[in-house]
Amino acid sequence: MTSPVALIAEDEPLLADALRTMLAQTWPGLHVLPVAPDGTSAIAAIAQTQPDVVFLDISMPGATGLDVARACARLARPPQIVFVTAFDRFALDAFDAAAVDYLLKPVEPDRLARTVARVRERLAVPDGNTLSQLLTTLRTHLEAGAPSGQQDGAPAPRDAPPTDAREYLHFVRASVRDEIRIVPVEDVCFFEAADKYVVVATTDGDLLIRTSLRELMPQLDPSRFWQVHRSTVVNVAEVVSAQHTPLGRLTLKLKRRKDRVAVSRQYAHLFRQM
Repeated sequence: MTSPVALIAEDEPLLADALRTMLAQTWPGLHVLPVAPDGTSAIAAIAQTQPDVVFLDISMPGATGLDVARACARLARPPQIVFVTAFDRFALDAFDAAAVDYLLKPVEPDRLARTVARVRERLAVPDGNTLSQLLTTLRTHLEAGAPSGQQDGAPAPRDAPPTDAREYLHFVRASVRDEIRIVPVEDVCFFEAADKYVVVATTDGDLLIRTSLRELMPQLDPSRFWQVHRSTVVNVAEVVSAQHTPLGRLTLKLKRRKDRVAVSRQYAHLFRQM
């Protein structure tokens, strides 16, 4: 019997190496192919090598993990897909009963072991509908509350009422040095984009989450968090006042931070009545 084959699609080399090492310990008989560093190369590698399972980062250059999964669904023999991401998106418990899994970074050995057990069970009893069922479930959760015609991954309008309060984040997992901290969203003063990360500005300092602001926005309650700049989302409860600088720019004074949050002209109308 041939060894099962896996592909890791991850644009962060250190994270890819860590996952490869953990897989070697958790699934010794697994043959892991060279890492695909972006979504485009992942699609090509999967079509060429036809792996049994793909550990797929959602946020990658070239093509997103969702794009890769959709490409896999068109294959005659689609692989098992395990999504790996740094952010807790929506109702992850929906995937506990699914054919594949959804791992949060940093990946924990015990959690990976459960994922491996689930994948091995599915490989033993192939089901051609597994991937299509996953994509349907994933799309339902990612697009929940989005109006008809809205593109995948696009933020919902900021005045859209929530369809289910449980869809919005209650906390974030953020990194500081070698720790992962659980931060209630009410303790966040603002979020600010920083390359491939988002800075989580709290009363105790700044933390990092590895996601884009665009991915984060639909997960935030629009009645509590307002986008005020292309790269900034502020907790409205933290805003004391909106003030104009001598140069005519609008900035926000916050209750528990000394930072002045800049407001772009596009969002200035939100504070005209404050």
